Parts: sequence; C-alpha cells; structure tokens
Amino acid sequence: MPFESELYKSLIDNFADGVYFVDRERTITYWNRGAERISGFTAEETVGSKCFDELLMHIDGAGTRLCHAGCPLAATIEDGEPREIEVFLHHKQGHRVPVLVRAAPIRDQVGTVIGALEVFSDNSPKMAALQRAHDLEKIAFLDPLTGLANRTFTEITLRARLEELVRYGWSFGVLFIDVDHFKEINDRHGHPVGDQALSIVANTLKAAARSFDLVGRWGGEEFVAVLVNVGDRKLDAIAERFLTLVGSSRLPIDGTHTRVTVSIGATLADPRDTVQELVARADALMYESKQAGRNRVTVGNRD
Repeated sequence: MPFESELYKSLIDNFADGVYFVDRERTITYWNRGAERISGFTAEETVGSKCFDELLMHIDGAGTRLCHAGCPLAATIEDGEPREIEVFLHHKQGHRVPVLVRAAPIRDQVGTVIGALEVFSDNSPKMAALQRAHDLEKIAFLDPLTGLANRTFTEITLRARLEELVRYGWSFGVLFIDVDHFKEINDRHGHPVGDQALSIVANTLKAAARSFDLVGRWGGEEFVAVLVNVGDRKLDAIAERFLTLVGSSRLPIDGTHTRVTVSIGATLADPRDTVQELVARADALMYESKQAGRNRVTVGNRD
C-alpha cells in the first residue's frame, strides 16, 4: 500500500509499536521496524506473505488459533469496524509474546475498504518486570541463562509469602514446572539447543505470568512459579494457561520446529508448610503429571 509521503513512512517506521498493512486479500504490504523488534521477523520475511500464513500464529489466552477463525484484521476488512484484542504472537525465536492488537480499516477516496492496518504493542507487564530485573541484578539473584529469578531469590520469595500467609492470611500457590523430554533434547541436539529450549520456556512463562507473580528457575530444566491471591480454581487456570502457551511454542532445530511441552504440579500453600515441604509437594504433583503422560497439570493440596 503506497505512502503519500516518504515523511509519513519515516515516522511510522520509527514507531515503538508494530505496524503493518494488508490489502483485501490480507497480503502484507508494509511492515515497520517496531513490528520487527517485537516479533523478530524482518520486513523481508513478511512483506508479500499472507497474514493467515501463520507466521505470527496469533492465539488467545485459551490457546485458540485466530488466523483462520477470529482474525481481527479479516473482520475489520469485512465490516469496516475497528477492533482491539489481546493476543499472543509467535516470536521468531519460538516463544510467545503478549500483544495488544488494534485493527482499523483503510479506505479509498470514495470510502470503500481496500485493506486494513494493524498496530500491536508489547503487552508484557513491563514496568513491574523492568523493576524486578533491576532489583535482581543489583543483588545478583538473576539466572544468567533465562533472565528469571534464580533459586536463591525464589526461595526468599517463598519464605516471605509463607510469612504473609501465617500473619495476614494472604493466600498463594506454587507451580513446579519441568520441561518434558529435556534430556533427550540435550543428548540428541547438544547443550546449546537445550539452552535454547530453556530460554523459550522461560520467556513464554515470563510473558504469561501476571506482573505481581514470580517465575524463577529452580535448577536444570525445572521452574517454580509463585502465584499470589489465588484459590484452587485460579491456580488451576493459571497453570493451564502456562501449559497451553508453552505447548504452542516451537524450538527451531535444523530447519524444522519442534514442540516443547512441560509437566506441572500445582498446590496452594498451607500455614503449616515450610518452604521445603511446599516445594516438595508441588514437585511430587509434577511427577504425577509425568507419569500420567506429560504435558499436563496435576493439582493437589495438603491434607
């Protein structure tokens, strides 16, 4: 879709948000630098392709694929109405990125819809994440590979949440998350690919977490999430959200994309728990998920 002025193109190219245009056949005709930064895909890789080729593979929080059913651009082209929706796009490196999508029609001089534009903004809990990362870096509690909190900081957080539970009755839950078939990935493809798989899982978990929760790397291929102000239903819902979003991520290996999944154990904290007892219970529930076939959540609480 041509620009009337190179000035407009220069301005849009330098937007922090992602911007792209499609024609009525949903062929991408323009892709700005913000879109490159947020998605990892360059203009050379996207312009000329169809948005429903599933390069970005938009899904909602429930894992529903939107490119062929529920695409906001397609609906806007059809009825000429603007739309706004929160989705997760597929980053070139394999992980999921939460974005706020806004679609608007493009009309010709007589008002006929000739295409649409989409503006998408990184919808990560940025301010909380940046502050947390800054604090962690200052006290050396950041895991260098994944950028998550390391085990020491996660244990400190668990101890603080338990104290709040005992003193104020503030509920919280714990997810113990283990990457499925990780040894096989390492043995077959080498440690650099294994590290890439861990980074994909970590980035997806970080994006899927609420800004006030904590996801930390416990060790190896194991992660622990500390979720505040949850009951059984919310705990299960967040665990299933993590499971779905990680399961929709892809690990690029030798020109192909391999699915990465996790097994999760979920439990609510009890005032009688120690940190060790709480994590051990979530770990045991995770192993139940492994024994039941992997890529699933098992929820249980202290008797």
